[in-house]
Amino acid sequence: PLLLADGIMGGAGAAIWMSLPGVLVTCGITYMLFLAGTISAQCNGVPALVNAISFGEGTEVARSHTVDYISNSGAGFYVFGMRLTLVTVVKFMYVWCVVVVGLMAR
Repeated sequence: PLLLADGIMGGAGAAIWMSLPGVLVTCGITYMLFLAGTISAQCNGVPALVNAISFGEGTEVARSHTVDYISNSGAGFYVFGMRLTLVTVVKFMYVWCVVVVGLMAR
C-alpha cells in the first residue's frame, strides 16, 4: 500500500503512512489520560456513598471516622505528585496542542 500511495500522491503519501502510528499512539495516550481523570473524579463520590450506607446501631462514630479517612486520603491517580483530574488533563492537552501547532508553523 505504501508504494501505491507513493505512486498516486507523488511521494506525499509516504509521510501520511509514516505518521499514522504516532497519531494512533497519541490518541491512545489521550484516551488513557481522560479515563484516569474520570476515575479520579469518581473517587470524590466514595465518602458520600460510604456515609449513606447503614451499618446498624452504634456505628455512626466508626462510619464518621471511615468517611474522614477516605476524604483525607485523596484517592485517585497522581502524576509527579499532582492529582490527575479532568481539568488538569484538559489543560495539558491545550498546552500540548499549542506546542505542536507552534512547531508545525515554524
